Amino acid sequence: MTTARERLLDALAEIMRTRGLAEATTKEIARLAGCSEALLYKHFRDKEELMLSVLRERMPPFTHRLLPGEDTVTGNLVATVHGGLRFYRRAFPMMAGMLVQPRVLAATRESLGKYDAGPQEPVNRVTAYLDAERDLGRVRADADTSAVAALLVGATFQQGFLLFFTAGPEGPDPAEEDAARLVRPLLPSLLPEGGSEGGRG
Repeated sequence: MTTARERLLDALAEIMRTRGLAEATTKEIARLAGCSEALLYKHFRDKEELMLSVLRERMPPFTHRLLPGEDTVTGNLVATVHGGLRFYRRAFPMMAGMLVQPRVLAATRESLGKYDAGPQEPVNRVTAYLDAERDLGRVRADADTSAVAALLVGATFQQGFLLFFTAGPEGPDPAEEDAARLVRPLLPSLLPEGGSEGGRG
């Protein structure tokens, strides 16, 4: 039997997917989950925390593990992009309504700020990972890690949109090679010449 928390996550995910974030009132979320609004606030501080939980628990993981020193830099970036392609393809229909409604967008931007969350999060996480790998000597000392992270996440976003546009949110998963193709052009600016990518694990 599913818990009330799981039903609330599923309810918001369904509303975001089929009707958009603007229609996701706490009253409607609770109704669809078969519980009271009071119970919603017992599990989540506000709708924004519930939305973040949906993105983190009901969507494909974006940034892989990204543990500095583990596996290889190339492998970690490919795994991250692979997850990002699946994430963005599924997220587009959920977020589309918010993007075309200025009031909803402004309210969401302000609310997510309370949790230091938002579309900048993947870039920040990849940058932090690359900075840590640079400290370990597995990334070039002169690498512009923030630029590489922005280029990588930006390309992932665009390709994720194309996947959604051509096959919809439930289309076939992208191949790992699709992710590797986005990572390869950036490797010369990241990896030390003649350096080893060996890591723990």
